[in-house]
Amino acid sequence: MDMRKWLREIKESPVKKPMPILSFPCVQLLDARVDQLVSDSSTQAAGMKAVADRVDSLASVSFMDLSLEAQAFGAEVKMFEMEVPTITGILVRDQEDAEKLEIPSLEAGRLMVYIEGMKKALSLIQDRPVFAGVIGPFSLAGRLVDVNKAMIYCKKNPLLLHTVLEKATEFLIQYIQAYKETGANGIVMAEPLAGLISPRLAEKFSAPYVRRIAEAVKDQEFLVIYHNCGNAALKMAESIKNTGCDAYHFGNAIDMKAMMEQFPEDIVVMGNIDPVQQFAKGTPESMRQAVEELLAQCSVYPNFVISSGCDIPPEADWENIDAFFAAVKDFYNGK
Repeated sequence: MDMRKWLREIKESPVKKPMPILSFPCVQLLDARVDQLVSDSSTQAAGMKAVADRVDSLASVSFMDLSLEAQAFGAEVKMFEMEVPTITGILVRDQEDAEKLEIPSLEAGRLMVYIEGMKKALSLIQDRPVFAGVIGPFSLAGRLVDVNKAMIYCKKNPLLLHTVLEKATEFLIQYIQAYKETGANGIVMAEPLAGLISPRLAEKFSAPYVRRIAEAVKDQEFLVIYHNCGNAALKMAESIKNTGCDAYHFGNAIDMKAMMEQFPEDIVVMGNIDPVQQFAKGTPESMRQAVEELLAQCSVYPNFVISSGCDIPPEADWENIDAFFAAVKDFYNGK
């Protein structure tokens, strides 16, 4: 598929389908557990297909399991029956650990589960683009050195952080290339930790590495969509634009209209209905109101695509998810 053409058509179309980061709620459709989902490629493919059959989304997006890549490096992961896995402990404590850190093969951890899951999903979903979910370089480094320490190291130990970032970036390029070889149409790269540091630090410790990854993997048939749900994202908009990604996705911590004003109309920008307060804890009525308010503010921008603010949690109410899609459709139909 010519994905650059796909982006152009989105901007040119007066009616736009939504593109939420919607995958983990498939466990409800499959009557499965999250720990089963993150460990089995066939379950992942079946889950993505079930979601695609249920909703008329702009694209299918696979699972944002931000423990996956750090686990491949050797970090300890904690599994839960019905929650997304998390990283526990610290893998890199000092410069010596950073120097010794080995770039994992694609056979490490659960990487192949996700790569094989993408292959299987692509054979089942052929009516829309399919994107893989991957972590961004600074967010991966944070899970290897400890999230809180990563922010301290930006000022106190930048050498350690850059050493880890170099290895994280080299690994992510290889990992994303593997998705590209499956026939996936692109990735959604989650870099939320960069949204918690200052724009000046993000320009040093996130943007250059994201840019290197994007330049290495993107082409006419493979897109890189950048995701940042941090509350500093609005202040670092200029730095984010300079990463050279194909499209951008933002969380509900920021004013979406203010972000749209920062981007030219030739770049697709997505966001940002609250995944917890609306998709998980809201009601169909509150969801409709949130959608109508956001579209009233942002649909005037031809490059805006409504989405969730972040990955929708496994326990999200499907009544609210259905209400989201219905409200978007009704808005563009003029109801």
